[in-house]
Amino acid sequence: MEKYLSYSKEVLEAKEKGLPIVALESTIISHGMPYPQNVQTAREVEDIIRSKGAVPATIALIDGKIKIGLSDEELEMFGNAQNVAKTSRRDFGYLLASKKLGATTVAATMIAAELAGIELFVTGGIGGVHRGAEHTMDISADLEELANTNVAVVCAGAKSILDLGLTLEYLETKGVPVVGYGTDVLPAFYTRESEFGLNIRVDSPQEVADMMRAKWDLGLRGGAVIANPIPEEDAMDPSFINGIIEEALKEAEQNGIKGKDVTPFMLGKVKELTEGKSLEANIALVKNNARIGAEIAIALNNNK
Repeated sequence: MEKYLSYSKEVLEAKEKGLPIVALESTIISHGMPYPQNVQTAREVEDIIRSKGAVPATIALIDGKIKIGLSDEELEMFGNAQNVAKTSRRDFGYLLASKKLGATTVAATMIAAELAGIELFVTGGIGGVHRGAEHTMDISADLEELANTNVAVVCAGAKSILDLGLTLEYLETKGVPVVGYGTDVLPAFYTRESEFGLNIRVDSPQEVADMMRAKWDLGLRGGAVIANPIPEEDAMDPSFINGIIEEALKEAEQNGIKGKDVTPFMLGKVKELTEGKSLEANIALVKNNARIGAEIAIALNNNK
C-alpha cells in the first residue's frame, strides 16, 4: 500500500511531529470551479487551515501515486490541467496503473485520507441520492464510503441539486451520523436551512471529537457528516436558488445528461443563471468549513 502513497514535505513533517492534519479533495479544483478561482481558493483554504494550527493535505492522483499534500507547482498544474479524471473508489486501480491525472471526489478523498491516517476531511458538500433515483438508481458513492471509511467529513450539507430527504434516509440506513454543527436542520449547501431536521446537534469542536472517538473506539466503522451551514452573510435566498436549480435540472434532463456528468453540468448552469453568485457562495462555504474543520482536527488530535 505505502508504495502508492506520496507525501508532501509539509505533511510528512506533520506526521512525524504528530500534528493535526486536514484532508482536502481535488475535484473542487478540477471540476468544481474555473481557473484561476480554483487554484486561488485552494491556496486560501490551505492557508486558513495553517492559520488555525493544523496542516492541510490536498489529495490527488499524479503519475501513478496518491499524493497526500500538493506542492504549489502541483496545485497550479492541477488547476490548469485538461481531461482530469474524476476519481471515486472504482477508479483507483485503473488511474494509478495508467498514471493518469485523477481528481479525488469525496469518496476517493476519504479512502486516501484513511490510508494516510488522516481522520478529518473538509469539503464543500457531499454527494447523495439524485432526484429521480427511484428510476435511475443514481446514488453517489460518497454515501457508501461514509458508511465504511473512518473519516469525519465537514461540509455544508448535501448539494441542493440532490434529493435531500432520500439522502438522509440512505445515510440513516447505513448508520452514518449526520450532525448539525450549530444547527438543528440540514443545511443545503447554498442555503443555511432545508426542511429536514437532524437528530444530533453539536456546538463545539470538542463535542465532535468526543463523539467520533467514542464511535471509533467501539469499532463502529464509518465516518460522519458534520453539517456546517454556510455563513449567514454568504447564504443565498432559498426561493431564488431553488427556482434556478429546478430550471437547471430540466435542462439537464432535456440534454440527456446523466450519472457523474450531472453535478458538473448543474454547478456550471447554476453559476451561469445566478450570474456568478453561486460560485461566490461556494467559495465562502468551503472557507468556513476549513475554519471549523481545522478546529475539529486539533480536538481529535488532542483526544487520541
